Amino acid sequence: MALILKQEPRLEPRHEAFLYQLQAVEAVQDREYAALFHEQGLGKTKIGLDLALHWLRSSVVDSVIIVTKRGLIQNWMDEIKTHTHFQARVLEQDRRANFYAFNSPARLYLAHYEVFRSEESRLRLFQKTRQIGVILDEAQKIKNPEAELTQTFLRLAPGFTRRVIMTGTPVANRPYDIWSQIQFLDQGRSLGSSFERFRQELEMGNDLADDPEAQERFQRELSTVFGKIRPFTVRETKASAGIELPEKHIENVSVDLLEDQRALYESFKTDLRAEVVRDGALTEDNAEALLKRLLRLVQVASNPSLVDESYAGTPSKLLVTEELVGKAVRSSSKAIIWTNFIATADWLRERFKDDGAEVLHGNKSITDRNAAVRAFKEDPACRVLVATPASAKEGLTLTVANYAIFFDRSFSLDDYLQAQDRIHRISQKQQCFIYNLIARDTVDEWVDMLLAAKRLAAQLAQGDIEVEEYASRSNYDYGRVVREILGLRGAVE
Repeated sequence: MALILKQEPRLEPRHEAFLYQLQAVEAVQDREYAALFHEQGLGKTKIGLDLALHWLRSSVVDSVIIVTKRGLIQNWMDEIKTHTHFQARVLEQDRRANFYAFNSPARLYLAHYEVFRSEESRLRLFQKTRQIGVILDEAQKIKNPEAELTQTFLRLAPGFTRRVIMTGTPVANRPYDIWSQIQFLDQGRSLGSSFERFRQELEMGNDLADDPEAQERFQRELSTVFGKIRPFTVRETKASAGIELPEKHIENVSVDLLEDQRALYESFKTDLRAEVVRDGALTEDNAEALLKRLLRLVQVASNPSLVDESYAGTPSKLLVTEELVGKAVRSSSKAIIWTNFIATADWLRERFKDDGAEVLHGNKSITDRNAAVRAFKEDPACRVLVATPASAKEGLTLTVANYAIFFDRSFSLDDYLQAQDRIHRISQKQQCFIYNLIARDTVDEWVDMLLAAKRLAAQLAQGDIEVEEYASRSNYDYGRVVREILGLRGAVE
């Protein structure tokens, strides 16, 4: 039975869309499922809302649920107010409030991902009472098919009349990250029903460095991915969409560790080697644990006090960051400093307090995070925002700044791409400057090489480049370099 309201809300958009946004809606509006993979900064929120309004106007669904990350709920509420004529009913962790929401005649719902896990049973009942369309924002949230959250979405997927996923980084970190997102849409029709098989074919192992035949197999399988999902996928980059944005300059800034910092780095490097190597062989078979150990070297190369509280020196990266922030301030610009470590974020905020620095990280409440973003956007005295990618890499428009300084970087391509494009997106009027601080002869150089390899693989899997370009630019030396860092003779998986 169709949901009938006494008075229907106005279902026309408040504002006109860009041509490429209109084309995206037209391309997927009549499909049962679709993937919107527009690059970060191209206004996927507007596309999603216009699509939801079309579904409602056409009566193909009774209600639409937009699912996003918890920290982006307020951002979506603001966007809904800007682009539509009605408010969304918010589903959160308050089960009593959710009961009334499920039984209300709302056309548009807004929920964060965790609500689906806690409310799975009631969502199943909800699906039986209405025709529901669902839009997953930042769909890489369900990239891990083994996670209970992802499995919840896969179980619920067939009950939705319309299914759309949106993300600018579908291949968020590894090529196989795309599998469960597509599984949510088509239940295995295009990429197969076996994740393990898909993963094995697209594993970017360090052993690729020494195996040309494995490299060829990897490239061949990777080149087929986008063709399989092309029929229901829309992908635009800033270049292909014809958006005239200011130039984005990316520069690697090499930094020499100071003498005491180098000594500390070498001691931790020796300790790390001892932890993972015995009699010249790798003894730690948990790749995630090994990456955590490598992150320790990232910490020492950036902020040694994270691992040695007695360290009292001034890290060389801080000196360079002060120069870059000074350059931004002198040009009447603002800067974002990115770090993966909360303690470093707090430390950097204190260092740049004279520039009115605000901080954004996971130990701050949603209220405090929103206040920090508001101050950075609106207060002329606030020239610096220090943020962790985990808390601010998605959904935020921070084009008040045009400098982004990566004090350190993790191994996540998603973190890096999403973070830098907080400033390079629609509404940016100034040239953008992205600085990656890289300590010479340290793990930083391997991280840079690894991210470059992941970026190239993602571009091929997403259809951004042809296989010939991938073949001419691909480089698997990250496998050799990490062994050199650790002093290993065997491969690190």
